[in-house]
Amino acid sequence: MVPDTATSDATPAGRILAAEDDASTRRLIEFKLKREGFAVEIVPDGETLLARAPQFQPHLVILDLLMPIKNGHTTLRELKAHPQLGAVPVLMLSSKNQEEDVLLCLSAGAADYMVKPFSPDELVLRVRKLLR
Repeated sequence: MVPDTATSDATPAGRILAAEDDASTRRLIEFKLKREGFAVEIVPDGETLLARAPQFQPHLVILDLLMPIKNGHTTLRELKAHPQLGAVPVLMLSSKNQEEDVLLCLSAGAADYMVKPFSPDELVLRVRKLLR
């Protein structure tokens, strides 16, 4: 079960932890989601995300597929197997747009899949939908 993410003046709309290796994409995600009231932390790879997630306790995870150290597929599998993090929805965000990539992620437990380049406004809408 995903924790309550109701918005109030004192509470962010939800905690989002993202793994993205491209610096400009990290800045865009962070800017857009923070502007919408989310608490956002972005790390450069899956290994760092898995180390940070238990303390950050995200309501949602955003994962790039192609990252150094630990890619998105491996990170997704490990998140879904983690006792504290398995129920957290995961939004995959990748330049890979082949059907097999999308199906592999969705069958491994991803809640949604977006292809880069992406619309920042669409990202916000999908994040809100997943946090409901």
